[in-house]
Amino acid sequence: MHSYTYYHKLIEEALVPQLASLGEIPEKIFKAAAYSLDAGGKRLRPVLLLASCELCGGNLEAALPYACAVEMIHTYSLIHDDLPALDNDDERRHRPSCHVAFGEDMAILAGDGLLSAAGELMFREALRLPDSRGAKAGYALMKRAGICGMVAGQTLDVTLEGQEVQEANVRYIHEHKTADLITGAVKAGMYLAGCPDADVAYGTAFGRHLGLAFQMVDDLLDVVGDSAVLGKKTGLDAEAGKQTWIALRGIDGTRDDIQSETKAAIEAIAHFGEDAVFFTSLAQDMTGRVQ
Repeated sequence: MHSYTYYHKLIEEALVPQLASLGEIPEKIFKAAAYSLDAGGKRLRPVLLLASCELCGGNLEAALPYACAVEMIHTYSLIHDDLPALDNDDERRHRPSCHVAFGEDMAILAGDGLLSAAGELMFREALRLPDSRGAKAGYALMKRAGICGMVAGQTLDVTLEGQEVQEANVRYIHEHKTADLITGAVKAGMYLAGCPDADVAYGTAFGRHLGLAFQMVDDLLDVVGDSAVLGKKTGLDAEAGKQTWIALRGIDGTRDDIQSETKAAIEAIAHFGEDAVFFTSLAQDMTGRVQ
């Protein structure tokens, strides 16, 4: 297994070139898409995809386009989340949001373009592989990103604003809006390596619990985090009446639940023995992140 830094560097160097490799893209939309895609960040989802592929003995070179695809999906979701009609955030990763920098029209199209580019990239690579593993990986990602996955969670996140906080709703939003794409990245990496379904199930459980813990930390940081470090405003969840873990369980209860979900993630990935050290360390580090 390689380090997080190694995977991160691979992804940073490949993201914009992979987008450009799809063909002749109009300059305005390319600039808007590349602006958000190249804005930095943890790159958690593509790192998980590469690491999961390597965990199961897969080829990183073959997995890299899929890692770029999942980051394109994630970036499109952030561009659209920031729009005035949704979360209305004018800052993302320490600089103006895409719609502030390029206008709402270009931001919408850049998000649409990145989602389409992700699908195109994965289809292209799947056709180059000798078996169905590329198709399985692509389906795992698009299913988790789609109308029954991430978009379903985003829908409840928006439509339940200002309503009474209920645990079932909060958990649904967390599982789909955030945990689904993280889980999809792990599954895709494992599928690309030809990992048996019985082993993929452990990766799926790891991704789900890690995703829940990750969103709980996000909810916590919106209350106790430093906006200068986060690169975006804080306090917006309470202002919008969002269904969050903080609203449900409070600060102390959320901290307890972060630890519980992290422990569950580590127990799931322990199936892979010593090879799971990378994932265990990552899960533990996520609980203490400040951005």
